[in-house]
Amino acid sequence: MSPFPRESEAETLLSASELNARIRELWADGALPEDRRPEYEALVVEWAAAAHEDVRPAA
Repeated sequence: MSPFPRESEAETLLSASELNARIRELWADGALPEDRRPEYEALVVEWAAAAHEDVRPAA
């Protein structure tokens, strides 16, 4: 298995900031609608992975 995402996968990957914006949109009314909870949870997992990838080791 290649460590690099296939081209179609790379196109759908969002940055941590893009995922954060989508998470914030879900909370725009001050409360998370219950029917959107699965979407929120999936976005948080994606955000955590993307944020981790953005971290670079110290020199």
